[in-house]
Amino acid sequence: MAANKTKTVYVCSNCGADSPKWIGRCPNCGEWNTYVEEKIAAKPAKASLAGTRERKAPVKITEIKAEAEERITLPSGELNRVLGGGLVPGSIILVGGEPGIGKSTLVLQNVLRIRSRKVLYVSGEESVQQLKMRADRIGGYGEGCECYIVCETSLEAIFESIESCEPGLVIIDSIQTIATETLDSAAGSVAQVRECAAALLKYAKTSGTPVILIGHINKEGSIAGPKVLEHIVDAVLQFEGDRHYLYRILRSIKNRFGSTSEIGIYEMKQNGLREVKNPSEMLLSQSLENYTGVCIGVTLEGARPFLIEVQALVSTAAYGTAQRSVTGFDYKRMNMLLAVLEKKVGFKLAQKDVFLNIAGGLKVNDPAMDLAVICSILSSNVDIALPRETCVSGEVGLSGEIRQITRIEQRISEAEKLGFKNILIPKNNDKGLDLSKYSINIVQVSGVEEAFRFLFG
Repeated sequence: MAANKTKTVYVCSNCGADSPKWIGRCPNCGEWNTYVEEKIAAKPAKASLAGTRERKAPVKITEIKAEAEERITLPSGELNRVLGGGLVPGSIILVGGEPGIGKSTLVLQNVLRIRSRKVLYVSGEESVQQLKMRADRIGGYGEGCECYIVCETSLEAIFESIESCEPGLVIIDSIQTIATETLDSAAGSVAQVRECAAALLKYAKTSGTPVILIGHINKEGSIAGPKVLEHIVDAVLQFEGDRHYLYRILRSIKNRFGSTSEIGIYEMKQNGLREVKNPSEMLLSQSLENYTGVCIGVTLEGARPFLIEVQALVSTAAYGTAQRSVTGFDYKRMNMLLAVLEKKVGFKLAQKDVFLNIAGGLKVNDPAMDLAVICSILSSNVDIALPRETCVSGEVGLSGEIRQITRIEQRISEAEKLGFKNILIPKNNDKGLDLSKYSINIVQVSGVEEAFRFLFG
């Protein structure tokens, strides 16, 4: 019999689509210059599995018994919240983030503190000595630690280690470094990532052992490798933040076992990541002075409210063309709010530089931060400081109206808990809300002009 021949295909590194020849632009995802050459060995023809595979008859949904979902509780409460209550047996989780952001530190400091099950940590990037040094810096382990380390990049060797160790949890750091011998392509290629992830998925589902994959991200900020990798796993967690700031945010992009609206906040310390229980107190300035261009906004990330400083600086354009610079907020949305200020309120900002910053290095997408943004810009423009005991929350429409926002009760309670005396909220946003139970003064405004009159007198 003739030897198996290898065939060459071109695969899109962004979405995983393949083609028999090289294409400049992918017809599936529209990206340019993403097709790479892959050599795939032809597999021998397999006998039909009909008759050997156990057939499963369809079951009526009303006859399926709902069982309580068992969860594996991790030492980090923030990680448990993002996962929806803990790890589900047999699940496969993908944790992504920029290099040096703390992905491996987050996972390692959790598995070192697990005492209820054996953990196998597979590293394809670091040596055993490097992991030992990181574990010593993190601390927290000792007697009873059941974490085993193996440095391996071969998928077949990893499964041999799993068979000999019989772990209750497997960590792969990272999936882009793992390769299987059945493919000729290099580790990190589309075919290798897809095949290795599929093999680990089959292992997780058949054995009931949860698997956590650590993955890199590309220059666009998404998980590196084919898009099919995100479809294979049960949950995708994005660990993000600026390396120049202390705070890190863990977001759930996809979660088959919980909500994708929850976030976890960590602070990077010398001995690892520390959970931030009350982010509001850490994101607010402790200075007693009143600065112009600073407004406190009440934002919501998932079901978690917290207060954050919005800082703005408005100055006359020095070179004729006005500059616009935004950090932590949507650039186009700020331009829209500037147009509302100029058209509906009458403030001329076309010839002025506007710089906007969300304190703490966080990125905010909540529309309820609109009111805080325009108040900070106006405060800097007129050079009048806002009252420190006042916070605001509301979405600004194109007509200058303050639109209603969600979860108003949680926002008011958070402001009251931190000692604020006044909070501005949209008018008629109190339907079904008992305002008498709050000690904070709740000011309802219908438009930006009404809000400005209260804040600036």
